[in-house]
Amino acid sequence: MNDPSIARDRPLRGITLMLVALAFFSCSDAASKLMTAALPAVEVAWLRFCVFTLLMLGTAVITRRVHALRSRRSSLQILRALGVLGSSIFFITGLSFLPMAEATAISFASPMIVTALSIPILGEVVGWRRWSAVAVGLLGVLIVVRPGAGAFDPAAIFPVLSAFSWAVALVVTRKMSGADGPLVSLTYAAGVGLLVTSALVPFTWVTPGWREIGLGLVTGGASTVAQWLVVLAFQQAPASVLAPFSYSQLVWSGVLGYGIFGNVPDRWTLAGATVIIASGLYTAHRERTVRVASALTK
Repeated sequence: MNDPSIARDRPLRGITLMLVALAFFSCSDAASKLMTAALPAVEVAWLRFCVFTLLMLGTAVITRRVHALRSRRSSLQILRALGVLGSSIFFITGLSFLPMAEATAISFASPMIVTALSIPILGEVVGWRRWSAVAVGLLGVLIVVRPGAGAFDPAAIFPVLSAFSWAVALVVTRKMSGADGPLVSLTYAAGVGLLVTSALVPFTWVTPGWREIGLGLVTGGASTVAQWLVVLAFQQAPASVLAPFSYSQLVWSGVLGYGIFGNVPDRWTLAGATVIIASGLYTAHRERTVRVASALTK
């Protein structure tokens, strides 16, 4: 008997939505990097979460789904939101020091971190093949960062911390197992992010000009649209189909980094990114293989 979920899959539409979403994410990152020239990272994140929260609450009101914002797993939603917040603040901080392509390449270490965290948090069994992929991926990060070399920038730790925070958010999302809808998860992420950054921003406050406010609207709006498009993409195609295309963000980041900031990725960044992508693709393939084998034995 055919699986009805397969019949509903529209891979091409899902891939298109994912590619557009990643373009929006890169536009949001570019706007954030422009803002860091005048504002501290926490304030940039605060402006992003202000717009994010307004858009999510506005969506709930317009669609008359405010009552549906109650979570069945509120503690996990808060933990997930803190992971999203940490990922945002650390990445924006990294962008203030590093080229976009380099920061983005390092942040793609998150799939390897997810593999490591899935053991203590989800109780998953990770075999030597996936551990080997993790080791290769970390080698790719080291190639980009080049600790001990004259070109080493200590600021590279920020996208690493961003990747770790995002990995926590992804693992918690898996642990919730679809207990809440995407509107709930996105609204929690927006609300918790806004509350935390609102508590932090007075300590580093710099009065933004109209340029920064405009860029804040861009970064908040673009990241919100991107997250919605990702949700829609996963409704159209399986994660195993979409995973390889997530690395297209490296292309967008490279293009925008060159076009706006004049940054050209060096050969080490390109080599390290290639290794990280290869590791991530193998990890996605291996997880799909494990899930299929598990389903067949049931």
